[in-house]
Amino acid sequence: MNEASPTARRVICTVPTYNEAENILELARELLLLGPGFQVLVIDDDSPDGTARLVAEAARSEPRLLLLHRTEDRGRGAAGRAGFLRALELGADVVVEMDADFSHQPRFIPDMLRRLDEPARRGGQEVGLVLGSRGVAGGSDADRGAIRQAITLLANAYIRVLLGLPVRDCNSGFRCWRASTLRAIRVEDTFSKGPAIVQELLFKTARAKLGIAEVPIDFVDRVRGTSTLSLRSLMQGYTTVLKLRWMALCGRL
Repeated sequence: MNEASPTARRVICTVPTYNEAENILELARELLLLGPGFQVLVIDDDSPDGTARLVAEAARSEPRLLLLHRTEDRGRGAAGRAGFLRALELGADVVVEMDADFSHQPRFIPDMLRRLDEPARRGGQEVGLVLGSRGVAGGSDADRGAIRQAITLLANAYIRVLLGLPVRDCNSGFRCWRASTLRAIRVEDTFSKGPAIVQELLFKTARAKLGIAEVPIDFVDRVRGTSTLSLRSLMQGYTTVLKLRWMALCGRL
């Protein structure tokens, strides 16, 4: 199957979850409606609220809904890596990475997939990764307060400068990957246990000189459920950014 062909490719949407019973089935339905070539892979870290049970039950009547139920080595980064690897094993041509709380809206995925194809059609550099971005023209983060928006802007500036990244939304976890990109950056070697996997893989993609593009999205706050993102995990993420810079300087990446 040619991953550059929008009509033939297999798109697997990976969705790490922890206590997302209120959101996951509705999200899966919306994703599967995007087309017959779409599959949804839920990577659940043994949620106490029964998220995995709900997905397993729904999957009995929907073969395009898949579950990876994890009980060890839990965490956003470990779950993300496991999801990428399973999607590659399943033969994905494109892997979509997103949250389960509808802050990442399925309606933007077709635009992201089109952007993944455009440079190849024009004869330019092939894009290997597309970010759903709040930071480019047309993108918005208006659903959150001024303080949180300011923190996001400062965090992006910190990451962009320290890692030399050519993108506006370094914290975006809403992304479309070519399978070839994930293989090229050796996603199996990802070491981040928490949310810093977002910056780690973005940095490795930039260092591999693979094309990165951004598509504007409207980022919205969750309506149902509770976020598991804590101040501690955020601080660990910014420490990981320093570690990535040091590893690059020492030739360890």
